[in-house]
Amino acid sequence: MTTLHIERVPRSRVSEAEWQARIDLAAAHHFADRNGFSQGIYNHLTLAVPNEEAFLLLPFGLHWSESSASVFLKVGYDGQLLAGQGQIQRSAYCIHAPIHAFAPQHAAVFHTHMPYASAISRLADQRLLIIGQAEALLSDDIAYDNDYQALARSPEEGERLAQTLQHKSILFMANHGVVVTGETVSETWDKLYSLEYASQVQLYARWTGAPLRELTPELREKVRHQITRTPLHDGKQSHFKPGHELHFDALKRLLDRDGVIYRD
Repeated sequence: MTTLHIERVPRSRVSEAEWQARIDLAAAHHFADRNGFSQGIYNHLTLAVPNEEAFLLLPFGLHWSESSASVFLKVGYDGQLLAGQGQIQRSAYCIHAPIHAFAPQHAAVFHTHMPYASAISRLADQRLLIIGQAEALLSDDIAYDNDYQALARSPEEGERLAQTLQHKSILFMANHGVVVTGETVSETWDKLYSLEYASQVQLYARWTGAPLRELTPELREKVRHQITRTPLHDGKQSHFKPGHELHFDALKRLLDRDGVIYRD
């Protein structure tokens, strides 16, 4: 059997907040793999360590389906390995560290080459057309980088991407893929999933060759208001979680049901 030597980080050496962050990030890797968002061992899902200038990163060479809480590297924004053992992929550091450092709202940074969103990034006009409610919800959070600069092998490229993204949470990268960010793993995962779904449906609609039914600006804003500013429930109870947390909890239950070891 071919093995990759990984030094696991014991739970006793990290805070409760960091351990929960590790569990959530491991779960996100499994979800992304199950949904076909991974490209082998490539692409990167990272999460800022609470109260530190560092982020969690899967060691290069591990498949996303092998992720668990203890295997993540802790990497400083300066590129120094602070905990764990394994290879820090150069592109992962160069893309993610500058985006994490740009603003606290980019606590989770998910960069993927997931097929449908990446297909749209290959179009001469990579804008996501507003032809459905998923697109309407995401539309104001999208930035577009139309200046492909080849592989991200320098922190300057990550800084350029961060400046293009600014305070939005989705970046379409021309000829490349996407970056999706959020304050939590559940928020970021839900948005990543919704983006790939919207991209898939949009490509299917385009493939028909029939005229597309675009939403008016007024209808787009109505949809965004309904989804973001009206409750998912009857409003009589205050303890309900937001939709992205309910979605993420449901997916973790599936992992637990299937006996996936991601919490260790």
